Amino acid sequence: MYVHSASVTVDGQLISSIAKGVLIFAAIGKDDTPKEAESMASKVLKVKLWEDDQGGKWKKNVQEINGEVLCVSQFTLLASTKKGNKPDFHKSASAAKGKELYDHFLARVRSQYREDRVKDGVFQAMMDVALVNDGPVGVDYRCIDEAVSPQIETNPAEMKNPTDFAAFTDELEEGAFKGHVHKTFDLPASLME
Repeated sequence: MYVHSASVTVDGQLISSIAKGVLIFAAIGKDDTPKEAESMASKVLKVKLWEDDQGGKWKKNVQEINGEVLCVSQFTLLASTKKGNKPDFHKSASAAKGKELYDHFLARVRSQYREDRVKDGVFQAMMDVALVNDGPVGVDYRCIDEAVSPQIETNPAEMKNPTDFAAFTDELEEGAFKGHVHKTFDLPASLME
């Protein structure tokens, strides 16, 4: 996701922080390969998320804006709850394989950009990740047979009465609304190029 800022803290100690750029949650699957890690590294640096100087949407990538990159290993993204309510992590790589491929991915991102602009967290640590979104955009990229494919929800559930906060008066506390507001938008095909 693209962010105004992001940081990783472990045991109360700041490990890494970035200003404007990309926060990457990287999940390594048990069947992932070094080739897929390389493809993913290239894709996350090339994806066009920012406006150009004329205000054209989806025109510049993180390198073109001289942004920063924060990579965080996140095996829990591969969790499944198909067989109950307890998360199942069987799709995740073992710790040894996960670290090997994550390090390979991180090294590729650094070598394809500028090492001083690419930060990371601590593999297998309990990390506190903080971020300030630059809009509500997060793109889920997955490698399938060594091809990187974005996963974007193109048919979201219809929102019932999204702007009438009066319908939620029982949830108001001291004049503040507590809840979730969702926005639906279309990503142009040029983003996928």
